[in-house]
Order: sequence, then structure tokens, then C-alpha cells
Amino acid sequence: MHKLFLSAAVMVLAASSVSAAPSVIDAQRVLRDTQVLSSDAYEGRAPASEGEKKTVSYLVEQMKAAGLQPAGDPLPGGGRAWTQDVPLARFATKGPIAVSANVGGTVETWTQGEQIAIRAAQTGIDRLTIKDAPVVFVGYGVKAPERNWDDFKGMDLKGKVALVLVNDPDFETGSGDFGGKAMTYYGRWTYKYEEAARQGAVGFLVIHETAPAAYGWATVKNSNTNEIFDVIRKTPSEAHAPLEGWVQRDVAAGLLRAAGFDFDALKKQAQTRAFKPVELKGVTFSADYAVDVQKVVSKNVVGAVIGSRRPNERVFYTAHWDHLGVGQPDAKGDTIYNGALDNASGTAMLLELGRAFAKGPKPQRTIVFLSVTAEEKGLLGSEYYARNPLYPLGTTVGVLNMDGVGPTGLARDFTTSGNAPLTLQDELIAVGKTHDRYFTPDPRPEAGSFFRSDHFPFAKAGVPAISFGGGQDLVTGGKAAGLANRTAYTADKYHQPADEFDPAWDPKGFEADGALLFDLGQKLANSRIWPDWKEGAEFKAERDKTKSQRK
Repeated sequence: MHKLFLSAAVMVLAASSVSAAPSVIDAQRVLRDTQVLSSDAYEGRAPASEGEKKTVSYLVEQMKAAGLQPAGDPLPGGGRAWTQDVPLARFATKGPIAVSANVGGTVETWTQGEQIAIRAAQTGIDRLTIKDAPVVFVGYGVKAPERNWDDFKGMDLKGKVALVLVNDPDFETGSGDFGGKAMTYYGRWTYKYEEAARQGAVGFLVIHETAPAAYGWATVKNSNTNEIFDVIRKTPSEAHAPLEGWVQRDVAAGLLRAAGFDFDALKKQAQTRAFKPVELKGVTFSADYAVDVQKVVSKNVVGAVIGSRRPNERVFYTAHWDHLGVGQPDAKGDTIYNGALDNASGTAMLLELGRAFAKGPKPQRTIVFLSVTAEEKGLLGSEYYARNPLYPLGTTVGVLNMDGVGPTGLARDFTTSGNAPLTLQDELIAVGKTHDRYFTPDPRPEAGSFFRSDHFPFAKAGVPAISFGGGQDLVTGGKAAGLANRTAYTADKYHQPADEFDPAWDPKGFEADGALLFDLGQKLANSRIWPDWKEGAEFKAERDKTKSQRK
């Protein structure tokens, strides 16, 4: 999950203006499905694993029982499968990972997962060997011609390893060429790696700091030291440098100090357009490890309630079924990353919404329930769908994504991941008012949440898409309790084995959020509303290309 998690479900309902949810959502079923999918038997639901087989089988079984229709890949004899094949490349490190830095003649050995978190190389090589590569600090690693910003200034990075700051140049200053605190795509670590390939570098090491990254080192370690997946590419080196990884802030600062530079002073320079890359004289980097490369086929699971009047116009609910699988042990020795909130809970809500639509009056438009794979590997299941849609994107009404229904209590408000300028968000706000709930803009726009969930590939393709998030103004405890719960989850459970099902979760928040999402889907499915991007939105032009398809 990449991520705002939905408020839902822990505290006893207190007196409030928040309405009791109608019985259209059975929260006990949501809890049951969450518990099943996040149990140890599902081994953390990693793509291309036994856990995937069990997960896909369970989802198909539940969709069938709900009365949904299969809506996946076309079958040779007619009709549809329950799944969409998603071909992926899988990369995993094999054997020992040797990493070191030579600092003024003294070799410092770094431990994978401690000082550094190196991703398995995604360029197709079976072994990565880097010997004494020069190290360069490149600030935020941004090349943005439209902002007249270039952190590289013509520096030749071929054969070199670059240290790069996470987030945008504006994150700490709060204002500037990148929109202030709210993260642009230039702030995402995914962009940094893409730029590394374009610059011809041996690799980029993103310097981890908790505040600008929006999560702690444990999340970085657990997300990057396991199997890595990517879409199948003709020329992987055009998208990936050989070395992609993260390094602890203090380790990077030590390298800079050894070369005669101060980390904080260089960071301040990097927040200006005048910044120039800094070569670390006397510092080199070495790494050696083997890579296992395989082609695999994962699955998106797709069911639908066919529309009664306009079956070729479709409203989508989406949620990713995958998590991190089995990985490095935590302090208690637990190696299974169960992903109860992230995202067994969102997947369970997807199933329950499917049941609700299937048993109710048929909607005029078709409702599609898409549970995607490999979100944790870079939104790959939704990216594949957006590039290879089963149904025309031009007549896809909108996408309502759910990434984590979490135990933070029944809330008076709700939010979305990022604050995108689109009318679909306006429709959500209007429906929320009928539930006596108000909209709070993304409380952490600096975390770049808009780029971190499965609605984003649809948005890039022009489809109006949002990722729903429950609120922080809790009925019990107010905003302070909501903030405390969210902070504790991010620090102690996000992408860690501790993200496990809790039988003490109260169902009321699930019911409230599910009912709101159901009513929004009903409104879109039984109207002639075509949500759109507002003027100036970067995705509007792509949507406008298909305007003639929407009558």
C-alpha cells in the first residue's frame, strides 16, 4: 500500500452526527475475509507464490458465491475468465551480498538491510559487480526542464554511483518551484531510479530520512530486500540502472564528511536551482551479488455486475490483493508479512461491495470489481491493466480504489490519497455529506500518496480515479487520536510482520466507509454522470482524446 489507510473499525461508537451505516455492508464478512486473507496460511500473499494461488482461488470462490460474473481475459470459446494474466519479470538476489565503501583507503563493509537496502538488479543480468565506482552527490536528482531545474548540470555519471535525496527540493522549505510541501512525481523514489537510467549511472542510492520518505527504515528494508518484480520490458536498461537501493542517512553523511562536506549544508544547496553535483574525492563504492531472473505470470482477479441499461459503461472498484510475502524476520522472529490492513482489508471490502451490488437492484451501468496483483512491487497489476485494458478506458466512468481499511475508529471525516483536481472527488464529497461526514484534504500531501496507489496508473491513462481514505477526526478521541493511530501504524506495522488481523477491531467503521463507497458507486452507475479532470489537470488532455466515446 502506498498510502493513506481507511479509517474504520476499532472504537466503540459514541454520540455523534455520524450516521449509523445501513445494513448493505456486512462488516462481519469484511472482518472474516480480512482474517482469512491475512492468516499465516496465505504466507503474506506474494505474487508468483503459493500464497498467490490460495489468494486467487479464494477471491474467485467468493466472487462466484456473491453472484458476480467473470470479467477477466476473453476465453477462446466465448465468455470470460475470472482472471487477467499479468506477465511479469521476477528478480531475486542469490547467495551473499557483498557491499563496501572505500573511504580514503579504509574499507567499510555494509550489511544488507542495515546500512543499505539494495534491490535485486532489474536489467536482466545474472550478476551485478561494481568495483570501486566513484561516488557523486546529485542533490534531489531532478531534471525538470519545465521548471528550469537541472541537478546534473552536464555531469557525466557513466560508471558512477550517485547519492540522491528523497522527496522534492521544497519539502523542508515549504515553498518553491515544486509546489511546496505537496510532493510532485519528481519526489518519488521511482522517479529517481528512472532518472538514474536516463543519466547512464551505474546506480542511485536514495538517502533515507524518515520525514521526507514518510516512513522509517524498517519499511525501506522490508520493501527492498525481498523479490523485485517489473513488467516485461524489451530493453530493461532504459528503465533501470544496474544498482537501485537506499542507504541510511548517517551512513551517507559519513561518506560526505570523509570527503570534506557537511550533509546538511549540501542539502540546503540542493534546495536551490544553482546546485551542482559534488564528487566525493577519495570515496568509492563496490558491490557484488548474484541475481535469479525469471518470467512469471501473476493474476488480476475480475468480477462484475452487468448493467441493465448501459452495460458497456463501467464503474470500477479496485484493491490490491498482494503483500510482501515471507521476508526478513522482525525482532520477534516473525517472517510472514501478513498485510492485514495492507491490503487484506481493502480486498475484503471489495468482495463485500460485490455482494452488495449483486444482491441489490441491477445498476444501469456495469460495476467491475478488480483485485490487482503486484501493487507492492510498483503498482504493476494496475499498470498492466491500464496498458492492456479488458474494457475501453474511454467508457470507464471512474475508478474507486481502496488501499487499507484500517483500525483507527469511526470517523466524522474522510479523505483521498492526494488532492487531485477532478470532479470524481467532488462527487465523493457530495455523497459524504449525505452520510453526515465531511471531506478533509490529504493530511500528508508531502508523502506523495497520489502516486502510490492503484488509481494512479488509471489516472495517467486519463481515467478519473481516486483512492479513498477514511478520516482522522475520530468519534472517540477526535483528531489527536486519529493522528496518533496513523503515526503508530506507520512506525510499527506498515510493511512489517506486525500488520496482522486483530479480533478486537470494531465493525462500525467498516460499515460506515463501505456504505459511503457503495452509495458513490450507485450514484455513478445509475446516472449519466461522466466525471472529468478539471481545467489545468495534467491528465485532462489524455481523457479528452476519448471524449467522443462518452455520450
